[in-house]
Amino acid sequence: MKSALIVDDHPVVRAAIRIVLQAQGFTQIHEASSGNEVVPLILKLDPHLLVLDLGLGSMGGLEVLARIQIKAPTARCRVLVFSMHEPMHYQERCLRAGARGYVTKSNQLTRLREAINAVMSGHTYFSALPNGMSNAVQRTEKEMIDHLSDRELCIFVQLALGKPNKAIAEEMHLSHKTVSTYKTRMMAKLCLGSSVLLRDFAKRNHLI
Repeated sequence: MKSALIVDDHPVVRAAIRIVLQAQGFTQIHEASSGNEVVPLILKLDPHLLVLDLGLGSMGGLEVLARIQIKAPTARCRVLVFSMHEPMHYQERCLRAGARGYVTKSNQLTRLREAINAVMSGHTYFSALPNGMSNAVQRTEKEMIDHLSDRELCIFVQLALGKPNKAIAEEMHLSHKTVSTYKTRMMAKLCLGSSVLLRDFAKRNHLI
C-alpha cells in the first residue's frame, strides 16, 4: 500500500492533492497544515511520498527540508514540492535540500500527476529555466539572490509583500532585532540601497 503525507496550509489545496494521489493508487493519505508537524509525522508514519508546500508560515518548506535531512535522514519518503513560488529561485535550493521534484501551483494538476509518477519511479521532476534568463541583468540578479540564505530569502519575500519587521518577527518566531539584522545583511547582498526598491526587485525576478 502506497502512503503519502500532504503538507499545505490551505484545505482546498490539500483536498485537490488528495484526489490526485487517490487516482494514483495511494491508499493511506495523511495531512498536515504546518511545518512543525512534518518531521514527527514522517518518523511516525514513514510515508512513501511527501507533497510539501514552501509557504507554511513560521517554518517554511525550505526549513522543513533541512530538518528532514538532520532529524530523519534515513526516512524512505520522497519529497515533491508543490508551491506557488516560481521555480527560478527555489527549485535548485529544494534540489540541494533533498527534494526529488518541483511543481508550481499555477500548472494544471496533470503536471502534479506527472511529477508524482516520476518521483515514485525513482526519477526527478524539475522545470527548465525560461530562456529569458540569458538576459545579463537577470542573470546577475539571480546570482545575487542565489547567495541569500534560505531565511534571508524568506524575509526578503515577506518585506517585498509589504509586511513590517514586527509582523515578520511574530510570524517566524524571531526577535525584531534578528529580523532587522537579516534585513540589513540581505539588502547588502542584493545591493539595494533602499527598502523602496525591494518590491520592484522582487517583482522583476518573479519572487512575488
